[in-house]
Amino acid sequence: MKPRRGGASRGYEEMDGANVPTYGGTRNGTSSGGPPSNDPSSPINNNNNNSVVGGGVPPEFELASVSVVPDDTFTVTQAVNALGFGWFQVKLSLCVGLCWMADSMEMTILSVLGPALHCDWGITRYQQALVTTVVFLGMMLSSTFWGHLSDRYGRKPALTLCGVLLFLYGLLSSVAPSFGWLLLLRGLVGFAIGCVPQSVTLYAEFLPTKQRAKCVVLLDCFWALGACFEVALALAVGPNLGWRWLLGLSAAPLFAFAVITPWLPESARYHVTSGQSDKALTTLEQIAKDNKRPMLLGRLVVEGPSGSRGSFKALLGSSLRRTTLLLWFIWMSCAFCYYGLVLMSTELFGGKNKTITPDTENDCHPLATTDYMDLLWTTLAEFPGIFATIYVIEKFGRKKTMALQFLFYAGCVLLITVTEVRVFLTIILFMARGVIAGLFQAAYVYTPEVYPTALRSVGVGGCSALARLGAMATPYIAQVLFQTSIWSAVSVYGFFAVCASVACMLLPYETRGTDMGQ
Repeated sequence: MKPRRGGASRGYEEMDGANVPTYGGTRNGTSSGGPPSNDPSSPINNNNNNSVVGGGVPPEFELASVSVVPDDTFTVTQAVNALGFGWFQVKLSLCVGLCWMADSMEMTILSVLGPALHCDWGITRYQQALVTTVVFLGMMLSSTFWGHLSDRYGRKPALTLCGVLLFLYGLLSSVAPSFGWLLLLRGLVGFAIGCVPQSVTLYAEFLPTKQRAKCVVLLDCFWALGACFEVALALAVGPNLGWRWLLGLSAAPLFAFAVITPWLPESARYHVTSGQSDKALTTLEQIAKDNKRPMLLGRLVVEGPSGSRGSFKALLGSSLRRTTLLLWFIWMSCAFCYYGLVLMSTELFGGKNKTITPDTENDCHPLATTDYMDLLWTTLAEFPGIFATIYVIEKFGRKKTMALQFLFYAGCVLLITVTEVRVFLTIILFMARGVIAGLFQAAYVYTPEVYPTALRSVGVGGCSALARLGAMATPYIAQVLFQTSIWSAVSVYGFFAVCASVACMLLPYETRGTDMGQ
């Protein structure tokens, strides 16, 4: 970072090509009551002119490099874009990625926990579905709560509390003495998980416009890594030590995230919109230091009115109502289809050598090694899905990408009914898992971009709540209806995917290449 010049205000240094002052105290090549700065005859371009400008700059400084202009201002968006992507964002990626990985492990374990409890405690199909449903119920009930908390008190306090609660309830689940206690504790795990989407909100608010979509989608690599790790852990621990050890060991990443949350940065956008410009400036100075870039000149301001912070009612105002309702349906369908595919994969692989009837419903058929390996292969599909989404989302935009992915998913799940060959089923599930994983991340890219800062967390939280509603319903299709009629189950998923594709095209705004609203 360049040394601070005399007369410069706190935290500001000259940045080449950014916020260069012009005659009359304005920027961006315009002037107020004087000639434009690109005029060769203008005094601002005369390096030999040593007269004082602005009333406070010593004559020994060249006019073309004056560091302070009293009326010069910049916003968080301009600062984040100018400071670029660097070490600060890399560190934040690892922190948020760990949170995402822990969330993925808690979700993936649901596909393994049901069959294990079926063997250990003799629970029915409906009770297996209830174990999954109660987690998503907790997530749905808490999503708007966490969004409201994040917009009112900051992203960092909410994520810190989330990390502690997740680890505590995850560990207690492993020692649950009865099915009722397990349901209660898994519901509390779901309540804490409802805050995890706020980590994406925090992450997106520190990303430059050009890198935002790419980085948010790449964040799904941590989700895929967590899912693969959970399947591998289940393969190593489940058959020998049982589901209790599996639940306990799965809480390890949650403990790591809870430990590092005090070092998470608070959102500079949140600080500005809540009237804490000094704290926002300190955060921006830290970004400049970590990224080895000079800090912008001028005064940090809010771009446009901040509005009501954390107001859920504002999401349904005249300007956002259509966007909000469509996003709610899209997120609900996305979660319904994603978790439905995860649960159907377990049913397909674990049920190939057995037939479930009312008389034999309580027979124990634990997952074999080959079942776990096939689950691992389909989970690995999320990686190519991520990279394909990165290419498509920048080429075709957010709306068209999500619409095409929903249609591709519908075609894949309908193909499940045309073959019983295990290899072909694995390939079909591989393609479907990749596209639906990429779709989920495309939704995570679009949603924070379309909402202003004052409503961003509660907007993402509301979408997350509706997503959990879809996830609550999916076990009764993927685990209960699927056992009765495979065709009926996949038809339901295909129908919702097609409807969601239409909803994507009806979204009123395309956010590709746009700055995040202040």
